[in-house]
Amino acid sequence: MTPGARIAAAIEILDSIQSGQPAELALTRWARSSRFAGSGDRAAIRDHVYDVLRNTRSDACLGGGDTGRSLLIGRLRAEGADISELFNGVGHAPEPLSPTELSAGESPQAREDIWNLPGWLADAFTQSLGERAQATAQALTLRAPVTLRVNTNKTNLSEALARLQDEGIETTENPRAETALTITRGPRRLRNSSSYLNGLVELQDGSSQAAVAGVKGAGTALDYCAGGGGKALALAASGWRVTAHDIDANRMRDLPARALRGNHEIALCAPEDIDHARTFDLVFCDAPCSGSGTWRRAPEAKWALTPEKLQDLMGMQAQVLDAAQDHVAPDGQLIYATCSVLNEENEGQVDAFLGRFPQWQVTHLQRWDVDDWGDGFFVAHLVRH
Repeated sequence: MTPGARIAAAIEILDSIQSGQPAELALTRWARSSRFAGSGDRAAIRDHVYDVLRNTRSDACLGGGDTGRSLLIGRLRAEGADISELFNGVGHAPEPLSPTELSAGESPQAREDIWNLPGWLADAFTQSLGERAQATAQALTLRAPVTLRVNTNKTNLSEALARLQDEGIETTENPRAETALTITRGPRRLRNSSSYLNGLVELQDGSSQAAVAGVKGAGTALDYCAGGGGKALALAASGWRVTAHDIDANRMRDLPARALRGNHEIALCAPEDIDHARTFDLVFCDAPCSGSGTWRRAPEAKWALTPEKLQDLMGMQAQVLDAAQDHVAPDGQLIYATCSVLNEENEGQVDAFLGRFPQWQVTHLQRWDVDDWGDGFFVAHLVRH
Protein backbone atom coordinates (compact mmCIF):
# COMPACT_ATOMS: atom_id res chain seq x y z
CA MET A 1 0.00 0.00 0.00
CA THR A 2 1.14 3.55 -0.70
CA PRO A 3 1.45 6.01 2.20
CA GLY A 4 -1.67 7.76 0.92
CA ALA A 5 -3.63 4.50 0.84
CA ARG A 6 -2.63 3.83 4.42
CA ILE A 7 -3.94 7.26 5.41
CA ALA A 8 -7.25 6.51 3.63
CA ALA A 9 -7.54 3.23 5.52
CA ALA A 10 -6.83 4.96 8.84
CA ILE A 11 -9.55 7.53 8.05
CA GLU A 12 -12.04 4.72 7.42
CA ILE A 13 -11.14 3.03 10.70
CA LEU A 14 -11.34 6.28 12.66
CA ASP A 15 -14.81 6.91 11.26
CA SER A 16 -15.83 3.46 12.51
CA ILE A 17 -14.46 4.29 15.95
CA GLN A 18 -16.27 7.64 15.95
CA SER A 19 -19.49 5.76 15.23
CA GLY A 20 -19.03 3.64 18.35
CA GLN A 21 -16.83 0.68 17.43
CA PRO A 22 -14.00 -0.19 19.82
CA ALA A 23 -10.64 0.56 18.23
CA GLU A 24 -9.36 -3.01 18.24
CA LEU A 25 -12.58 -4.27 16.70
CA ALA A 26 -12.49 -1.60 13.99
CA LEU A 27 -8.87 -2.45 13.17
CA THR A 28 -9.59 -6.18 13.09
CA ARG A 29 -12.64 -5.80 10.85
CA TRP A 30 -10.73 -3.63 8.44
CA ALA A 31 -7.84 -6.10 8.30
CA ARG A 32 -10.17 -9.04 7.65
CA SER A 33 -11.85 -7.23 4.79
CA SER A 34 -8.53 -6.02 3.35
CA ARG A 35 -6.45 -9.14 2.78
CA PHE A 36 -4.25 -7.23 0.36
CA ALA A 37 -2.69 -5.32 3.25
CA GLY A 38 0.63 -6.72 4.44
CA SER A 39 1.89 -6.77 8.01
CA GLY A 40 3.83 -3.54 7.46
CA ASP A 41 0.71 -1.85 6.12
CA ARG A 42 -1.38 -2.99 9.09
CA ALA A 43 1.26 -1.82 11.54
CA ALA A 44 1.52 1.61 9.90
CA ILE A 45 -2.25 2.04 9.82
CA ARG A 46 -2.51 1.01 13.44
CA ASP A 47 0.10 3.63 14.35
CA HIS A 48 -1.88 6.34 12.52
CA VAL A 49 -5.09 5.36 14.33
CA TYR A 50 -3.55 5.20 17.80
CA ASP A 51 -1.59 8.41 17.35
CA VAL A 52 -4.92 10.15 16.69
CA LEU A 53 -6.63 8.46 19.63
CA ARG A 54 -3.90 9.75 21.93
CA ASN A 55 -4.24 13.28 20.52
CA THR A 56 -7.92 13.49 19.56
CA ARG A 57 -8.67 16.93 20.98
CA SER A 58 -5.60 18.73 19.66
CA ASP A 59 -5.92 16.95 16.30
CA ALA A 60 -9.56 18.05 16.04
CA CYS A 61 -8.43 21.65 16.62
CA LEU A 62 -5.67 21.46 14.01
CA GLY A 63 -7.84 19.60 11.51
CA GLY A 64 -10.94 21.71 11.95
CA GLY A 65 -13.32 18.87 12.82
CA ASP A 66 -13.84 15.49 14.43
CA THR A 67 -14.36 13.23 11.41
CA GLY A 68 -11.72 10.66 10.61
CA ARG A 69 -10.51 12.79 7.73
CA SER A 70 -10.28 15.98 9.83
CA LEU A 71 -8.51 14.17 12.64
CA LEU A 72 -5.91 12.73 10.26
CA ILE A 73 -5.38 16.16 8.72
CA GLY A 74 -4.82 17.54 12.21
CA ARG A 75 -2.39 14.74 13.10
CA LEU A 76 -0.36 15.24 9.94
CA ARG A 77 -0.23 18.99 10.56
CA ALA A 78 1.02 18.33 14.09
CA GLU A 79 3.73 16.07 12.67
CA GLY A 80 4.73 18.60 10.00
CA ALA A 81 3.97 16.16 7.18
CA ASP A 82 3.48 17.21 3.55
CA ILE A 83 -0.29 16.72 3.36
CA SER A 84 -0.46 17.38 -0.38
CA GLU A 85 1.71 14.30 -0.98
CA LEU A 86 -0.68 12.09 0.99
CA PHE A 87 -4.03 13.66 0.09
CA ASN A 88 -3.64 13.68 -3.70
CA GLY A 89 -6.44 11.39 -4.89
CA VAL A 90 -3.98 9.15 -6.73
CA GLY A 91 -4.79 5.46 -6.54
CA HIS A 92 -6.41 4.82 -3.18
CA ALA A 93 -5.15 8.00 -1.51
CA PRO A 94 -7.68 10.50 -0.06
CA GLU A 95 -8.89 13.33 -2.24
CA PRO A 96 -6.93 16.60 -2.07
CA LEU A 97 -7.91 19.09 0.62
CA SER A 98 -10.73 21.42 -0.29
CA PRO A 99 -10.36 25.20 0.08
CA THR A 100 -12.43 24.96 3.25
CA GLU A 101 -10.13 22.27 4.69
CA LEU A 102 -7.06 24.25 3.72
CA SER A 103 -8.24 27.25 5.71
CA ALA A 104 -9.75 25.31 8.61
CA GLY A 105 -7.98 24.43 11.82
CA GLU A 106 -6.12 26.30 14.53
CA SER A 107 -3.67 25.54 17.29
CA PRO A 108 -5.29 24.21 20.48
CA GLN A 109 -5.81 26.88 23.10
CA ALA A 110 -7.94 25.39 25.88
CA ARG A 111 -6.19 23.36 28.57
CA GLU A 112 -8.10 20.18 27.78
CA ASP A 113 -7.26 20.51 24.08
CA ILE A 114 -3.54 21.03 24.78
CA TRP A 115 -3.48 18.21 27.34
CA ASN A 116 -5.74 15.92 25.27
CA LEU A 117 -7.99 15.12 28.19
CA PRO A 118 -11.68 15.62 28.95
CA GLY A 119 -12.11 18.73 31.05
CA TRP A 120 -13.01 16.93 34.27
CA LEU A 121 -9.91 14.73 33.93
CA ALA A 122 -7.71 17.76 33.37
CA ASP A 123 -9.01 19.00 36.73
CA ALA A 124 -8.36 15.59 38.32
CA PHE A 125 -4.80 15.52 36.94
CA THR A 126 -4.15 18.98 38.38
CA GLN A 127 -5.48 17.97 41.80
CA SER A 128 -3.51 14.72 41.83
CA LEU A 129 -0.25 15.73 40.18
CA GLY A 130 0.14 19.45 40.78
CA GLU A 131 2.98 20.87 38.72
CA ARG A 132 3.52 17.47 37.03
CA ALA A 133 -0.02 17.41 35.62
CA GLN A 134 0.64 18.91 32.19
CA ALA A 135 3.84 16.94 31.61
CA THR A 136 2.04 13.72 32.53
CA ALA A 137 -0.92 14.46 30.29
CA GLN A 138 1.33 15.26 27.36
CA ALA A 139 3.52 12.22 27.99
CA LEU A 140 0.36 10.15 27.53
CA THR A 141 0.01 11.50 23.97
CA LEU A 142 3.22 9.73 22.90
CA ARG A 143 3.85 6.09 22.05
CA ALA A 144 4.72 3.86 24.97
CA PRO A 145 8.07 2.08 25.23
CA VAL A 146 8.20 -1.67 24.63
CA THR A 147 9.93 -3.15 27.66
CA LEU A 148 11.03 -6.69 28.45
CA ARG A 149 11.61 -8.47 31.73
CA VAL A 150 14.63 -10.73 31.61
CA ASN A 151 13.74 -14.10 33.14
CA THR A 152 16.53 -14.67 35.63
CA ASN A 153 15.43 -18.29 35.94
CA LYS A 154 16.97 -18.86 32.52
CA THR A 155 19.45 -16.10 31.73
CA ASN A 156 20.83 -12.76 32.85
CA LEU A 157 20.56 -9.21 31.53
CA SER A 158 23.75 -9.11 29.47
CA GLU A 159 23.16 -12.51 27.88
CA ALA A 160 19.57 -11.63 27.01
CA LEU A 161 20.66 -8.32 25.48
CA ALA A 162 23.21 -10.12 23.29
CA ARG A 163 20.78 -12.86 22.24
CA LEU A 164 18.16 -10.32 21.28
CA GLN A 165 20.69 -8.31 19.27
CA ASP A 166 21.63 -11.46 17.34
CA GLU A 167 17.95 -11.77 16.44
CA GLY A 168 17.75 -8.19 15.16
CA ILE A 169 16.15 -6.75 18.30
CA GLU A 170 18.16 -3.91 19.80
CA THR A 171 17.60 -3.04 23.45
CA THR A 172 18.96 -0.78 26.14
CA GLU A 173 19.05 -1.27 29.88
CA ASN A 174 16.05 0.30 31.57
CA PRO A 175 16.98 1.95 34.90
CA ARG A 176 13.55 1.29 36.38
CA ALA A 177 14.44 -2.32 37.25
CA GLU A 178 17.52 -4.53 37.14
CA THR A 179 15.66 -7.04 34.96
CA ALA A 180 14.32 -4.47 32.46
CA LEU A 181 15.35 -3.97 28.83
CA THR A 182 13.60 -1.44 26.58
CA ILE A 183 13.49 -2.24 22.88
CA THR A 184 14.96 0.51 20.71
CA ARG A 185 14.76 -1.26 17.36
CA GLY A 186 12.89 -4.25 15.93
CA PRO A 187 10.01 -4.61 18.42
CA ARG A 188 7.81 -6.45 15.93
CA ARG A 189 10.41 -9.21 15.65
CA LEU A 190 9.99 -10.14 19.28
CA ARG A 191 7.00 -12.51 19.05
CA ASN A 192 8.81 -14.86 16.68
CA SER A 193 12.22 -14.61 18.34
CA SER A 194 13.73 -17.62 20.10
CA SER A 195 14.47 -15.43 23.13
CA TYR A 196 10.75 -14.85 23.60
CA LEU A 197 9.53 -18.29 22.53
CA ASN A 198 12.00 -19.99 24.87
CA GLY A 199 11.04 -17.84 27.84
CA LEU A 200 14.25 -15.86 28.23
CA VAL A 201 12.24 -12.61 28.18
CA GLU A 202 8.66 -11.56 28.82
CA LEU A 203 6.85 -8.37 27.92
CA GLN A 204 6.38 -6.30 31.06
CA ASP A 205 6.40 -2.55 31.62
CA GLY A 206 9.35 -1.13 33.52
CA SER A 207 7.24 0.39 36.30
CA SER A 208 5.40 -2.88 36.82
CA GLN A 209 8.75 -4.65 37.11
CA ALA A 210 9.97 -2.05 39.60
CA ALA A 211 6.88 -2.61 41.75
CA VAL A 212 7.62 -6.32 41.97
CA ALA A 213 11.36 -5.77 42.44
CA GLY A 214 10.56 -3.67 45.51
CA VAL A 215 8.95 -6.63 47.27
CA LYS A 216 11.29 -7.97 49.93
CA GLY A 217 11.39 -11.45 51.43
CA ALA A 218 10.35 -14.84 50.11
CA GLY A 219 7.74 -17.47 50.76
CA THR A 220 4.19 -17.98 49.52
CA ALA A 221 2.51 -15.29 47.42
CA LEU A 222 -0.99 -14.73 46.15
CA ASP A 223 -1.40 -12.59 43.04
CA TYR A 224 -4.94 -11.59 43.94
CA CYS A 225 -5.90 -9.77 40.70
CA ALA A 226 -3.61 -11.70 38.36
CA GLY A 227 -5.09 -10.88 34.97
CA GLY A 228 -2.61 -12.10 32.36
CA GLY A 229 -0.15 -12.98 35.09
CA GLY A 230 2.78 -10.65 34.44
CA LYS A 231 3.38 -9.98 38.13
CA ALA A 232 2.83 -13.61 39.07
CA LEU A 233 5.58 -14.57 36.64
CA ALA A 234 7.90 -11.85 37.95
CA LEU A 235 7.29 -12.93 41.55
CA ALA A 236 7.98 -16.55 40.61
CA ALA A 237 11.22 -15.52 38.92
CA SER A 238 12.18 -13.77 42.18
CA GLY A 239 11.77 -16.99 44.16
CA TRP A 240 8.23 -16.69 45.50
CA ARG A 241 5.91 -19.73 45.46
CA VAL A 242 3.01 -18.14 43.62
CA THR A 243 -0.72 -18.77 43.43
CA ALA A 244 -2.63 -16.68 40.89
CA HIS A 245 -6.27 -15.68 41.24
CA ASP A 246 -8.63 -13.47 39.28
CA ILE A 247 -12.34 -12.90 39.62
CA ASP A 248 -12.53 -13.63 35.89
CA ALA A 249 -10.65 -16.90 35.41
CA ASN A 250 -10.65 -16.40 31.65
CA ARG A 251 -8.14 -13.58 32.05
CA MET A 252 -5.62 -16.16 33.27
CA ARG A 253 -6.09 -18.52 30.33
CA ASP A 254 -2.60 -17.84 28.91
CA LEU A 255 -0.80 -18.00 32.25
CA PRO A 256 -0.08 -21.77 32.30
CA ALA A 257 1.62 -21.57 28.89
CA ARG A 258 3.59 -18.49 29.92
CA ALA A 259 4.66 -20.17 33.15
CA LEU A 260 5.78 -23.28 31.27
CA ARG A 261 7.75 -21.18 28.81
CA GLY A 262 9.53 -19.43 31.67
CA ASN A 263 10.09 -22.60 33.70
CA HIS A 264 7.90 -21.42 36.58
CA GLU A 265 5.41 -23.32 38.73
CA ILE A 266 2.33 -21.19 39.36
CA ALA A 267 -0.84 -22.57 40.92
CA LEU A 268 -4.20 -21.21 39.78
CA CYS A 269 -7.00 -20.47 42.23
CA ALA A 270 -10.46 -20.36 40.64
CA PRO A 271 -12.88 -17.62 41.75
CA GLU A 272 -15.13 -20.15 43.50
CA ASP A 273 -12.19 -21.44 45.56
CA ILE A 274 -10.70 -18.18 46.82
CA ASP A 275 -12.82 -18.01 49.99
CA HIS A 276 -11.33 -21.32 51.11
CA ALA A 277 -7.73 -20.47 50.19
CA ARG A 278 -5.07 -20.53 52.89
CA THR A 279 -3.18 -17.45 53.98
CA PHE A 280 0.01 -16.25 52.28
CA ASP A 281 3.20 -14.45 53.24
CA LEU A 282 2.48 -11.94 50.50
CA VAL A 283 -0.77 -10.85 48.87
CA PHE A 284 -0.24 -8.62 45.83
CA CYS A 285 -3.31 -6.68 44.67
CA ASP A 286 -2.90 -4.93 41.33
CA ALA A 287 -6.44 -3.64 41.58
CA PRO A 288 -8.84 -2.75 38.76
CA CYS A 289 -8.38 0.95 38.06
CA SER A 290 -8.76 3.71 35.50
CA GLY A 291 -5.45 2.70 33.91
CA SER A 292 -4.62 6.39 33.60
CA GLY A 293 -0.92 5.66 33.83
CA THR A 294 -1.17 3.39 30.78
CA TRP A 295 -3.27 5.52 28.46
CA ARG A 296 -0.46 5.65 25.92
CA ARG A 297 -1.27 1.98 25.27
CA ALA A 298 -5.06 2.23 25.56
CA PRO A 299 -5.94 5.84 24.70
CA GLU A 300 -9.63 5.08 24.15
CA ALA A 301 -9.95 4.62 27.90
CA LYS A 302 -9.34 8.28 28.71
CA TRP A 303 -12.23 9.34 26.49
CA ALA A 304 -14.54 6.60 27.81
CA LEU A 305 -13.92 7.23 31.53
CA THR A 306 -16.58 9.25 33.36
CA PRO A 307 -16.78 10.43 36.97
CA GLU A 308 -19.44 7.78 37.56
CA LYS A 309 -17.25 4.99 36.15
CA LEU A 310 -14.36 6.19 38.29
CA GLN A 311 -16.53 5.99 41.40
CA ASP A 312 -17.52 2.43 40.46
CA LEU A 313 -13.84 1.50 40.07
CA MET A 314 -13.03 2.99 43.45
CA GLY A 315 -15.78 0.89 45.00
CA MET A 316 -14.23 -2.22 43.45
CA GLN A 317 -10.78 -1.24 44.74
CA ALA A 318 -12.10 -0.96 48.28
CA GLN A 319 -13.78 -4.36 48.00
CA VAL A 320 -10.57 -5.93 46.67
CA LEU A 321 -8.49 -4.56 49.55
CA ASP A 322 -11.03 -5.59 52.17
CA ALA A 323 -11.22 -9.12 50.80
CA ALA A 324 -7.50 -9.53 50.14
CA GLN A 325 -6.43 -8.71 53.69
CA ASP A 326 -8.13 -11.89 54.90
CA HIS A 327 -5.60 -13.95 52.93
CA VAL A 328 -2.50 -12.35 54.49
CA ALA A 329 -0.68 -14.48 57.06
CA PRO A 330 -0.26 -12.89 60.53
CA ASP A 331 3.27 -11.67 59.79
CA GLY A 332 2.71 -11.25 56.07
CA GLN A 333 2.48 -8.20 53.85
CA LEU A 334 -0.28 -6.77 51.70
CA ILE A 335 0.65 -4.81 48.60
CA TYR A 336 -1.84 -2.54 46.88
CA ALA A 337 -0.95 -1.34 43.40
CA THR A 338 -2.57 0.48 40.50
CA CYS A 339 -1.49 1.74 37.11
CA SER A 340 -3.29 5.01 37.87
CA VAL A 341 -1.93 8.51 38.42
CA LEU A 342 -5.06 9.71 40.29
CA ASN A 343 -4.87 10.31 44.04
CA GLU A 344 -8.33 8.97 44.76
CA GLU A 345 -7.33 5.56 43.41
CA ASN A 346 -3.96 5.56 45.16
CA GLU A 347 -3.15 7.37 48.41
CA GLY A 348 -6.82 8.13 48.97
CA GLN A 349 -7.74 4.46 48.68
CA VAL A 350 -4.99 3.45 51.12
CA ASP A 351 -6.08 6.10 53.64
CA ALA A 352 -9.66 4.86 53.44
CA PHE A 353 -8.51 1.27 54.00
CA LEU A 354 -6.52 2.29 57.09
CA GLY A 355 -9.62 4.05 58.37
CA ARG A 356 -11.63 0.85 58.05
CA PHE A 357 -8.85 -1.40 59.38
CA PRO A 358 -6.63 0.52 61.82
CA GLN A 359 -4.64 -2.63 62.66
CA TRP A 360 -2.78 -2.11 59.38
CA GLN A 361 0.02 0.36 58.74
CA VAL A 362 1.89 1.57 55.66
CA THR A 363 5.59 0.73 55.43
CA HIS A 364 6.26 2.04 51.93
CA LEU A 365 4.57 4.24 49.31
CA GLN A 366 5.94 4.91 45.83
CA ARG A 367 4.85 6.39 42.52
CA TRP A 368 6.46 6.13 39.10
CA ASP A 369 5.85 8.81 36.48
CA VAL A 370 4.83 8.30 32.88
CA ASP A 371 8.07 8.65 30.95
CA ASP A 372 10.45 6.99 28.49
CA TRP A 373 11.12 4.13 30.93
CA GLY A 374 7.64 3.10 31.97
CA ASP A 375 4.02 3.75 32.71
CA GLY A 376 2.52 5.65 35.61
CA PHE A 377 2.28 3.30 38.59
CA PHE A 378 1.56 3.36 42.32
CA VAL A 379 2.34 0.87 45.08
CA ALA A 380 1.70 0.73 48.82
CA HIS A 381 3.14 -1.89 51.20
CA LEU A 382 1.06 -2.64 54.29
CA VAL A 383 1.59 -4.83 57.36
CA ARG A 384 -0.38 -5.40 60.55
CA HIS A 385 0.73 -3.58 63.69
